[in-house]
Amino acid sequence: MPKMKTNKGAAKRFRRTSTGKIVKNSAFTSHILTSKTTKRKRNLRKSSIMAPGDVKRMKTLIPY
Repeated sequence: MPKMKTNKGAAKRFRRTSTGKIVKNSAFTSHILTSKTTKRKRNLRKSSIMAPGDVKRMKTLIPY
């Protein structure tokens, strides 16, 4: 059986931790920042662990 191909679009946006969890960056950080509070923008900088419902789909996109 051949190796699975990595989805390159997903590989640029998400990464896998050593325990197998998926890490993602927050959305809503690129433009229209004047209406967002400083606290909200600061918290959006942090990366977060992906929700369990989405992880199943992501594991097929990023198999390695």
